[in-house]
Amino acid sequence: MKLQSNIKVELTRINFIYKNQPVLTECIAPYKGFTLFNKQFGPFKKGKTYKLKFWLALPLIAHNILKIAPGEKCDNVDVQRFAIRERDDPQLAQLENNLFLNKIKEFRNFMIKITEEGIKPKQLMDLYNSYTANIIDTRLLKLLRLSQTELTEITMSRLSTSEKVLYKELFEIVGSFRDFFLD
Repeated sequence: MKLQSNIKVELTRINFIYKNQPVLTECIAPYKGFTLFNKQFGPFKKGKTYKLKFWLALPLIAHNILKIAPGEKCDNVDVQRFAIRERDDPQLAQLENNLFLNKIKEFRNFMIKITEEGIKPKQLMDLYNSYTANIIDTRLLKLLRLSQTELTEITMSRLSTSEKVLYKELFEIVGSFRDFFLD
């Protein structure tokens, strides 16, 4: 199971990179701010927008001080739109960015929060999970087919950072498997 643990480590690293990306937030409750590692964050004023690293914004969002800005959101509607586009395109669809799958993974927690708080119905959480599974499964099938050949630069650019890690491993495994039986 060496392959499984290697991929999991790589995917965890990529998710760490995502959490260090800036995200645009909007203040929903004034807050005096805080100091972390000798750096001051805040004060935060209601209605103003702030660009913070994702990991830093999370506790402020959890305490209803900030919320994700509308342009950054990723809810069931956004995931559905991408799932349909992916399903209808025989080739890998171009991702929003190389960390889009990580964004879907992390924004799932926001969906959980708003459905648990009764802001949105639990059915939307089910849809989010279903569309996410569809995206992953559809892209995995396409990636498995692609792993039988070397990719062009254009096709490689359509892969997320996580998918590039998986493609490399699949390409090597499929090649070894084929070579074994064709030698």
